[in-house]
Amino acid sequence: MLKIDIKDISIKKHTDTILLLKNIKFNLTENKIFTILGKNGTGKSTLIKSITKLLDTDIYSLNAEVICNGKDIYKINYEELLKIRASDIKYIFQDAINSFDYLKQFGYYFNKFCKDENEISDLLEYFILPGKEKLFKVYPYEVSGGMAQRISLVLALLTKPELLILDEPTSGIDSAIANLMLLKLKDFVTEEGNSVLLVTQDILFAQKISDEIAMLKDLTLSPFYKTVDFFNKYNSELLLFNN
Repeated sequence: MLKIDIKDISIKKHTDTILLLKNIKFNLTENKIFTILGKNGTGKSTLIKSITKLLDTDIYSLNAEVICNGKDIYKINYEELLKIRASDIKYIFQDAINSFDYLKQFGYYFNKFCKDENEISDLLEYFILPGKEKLFKVYPYEVSGGMAQRISLVLALLTKPELLILDEPTSGIDSAIANLMLLKLKDFVTEEGNSVLLVTQDILFAQKISDEIAMLKDLTLSPFYKTVDFFNKYNSELLLFNN
């Protein structure tokens, strides 16, 4: 489904470049939840943004190849790239509020992406969000970060992408909402052709939700292991993970 080969990502600083990530290769296959586990500052957000060229090339230097459905995202034209971002690959960012235009009510986004009112209502109710009559009149600056994350996830699910990418999905929500998200994502990947990639430092959530896990550290990514094998391999290191 998706083949990633990132030789290096650097950040430009004056006349120098600082290496951020290197030698990262992995494949995302269908009907699985993949997790990249890493501490703060290891480059998790940088890595996932590089997948669809979301990094500002005035700031970042990239040497990468990302094959999506037979096309290299780093070689296609901008119109093709926009189509992939609009329909095939959807993001739910940790700072989800900044994904929205503060001058547009949420109704603008729901009306743009989905016409099935029953499906909208069902998802809003599932994630314990206000009904559409109320939510559609709300502006992004009027909601919390956790609520913005849930709204972003609902909108992403409504567009029916092949791949969902989530950045620290449990950072702004409580355990009850996290469990609802876990169940919904597991249900999402049972549909033909779908998969999930999430990056997090939440070890417990990663253990519960993942089919395969990799560790991001020292500028590079380990191989993906089945969840049981990953925890067997990294058990001693994970005991000190949040210290």
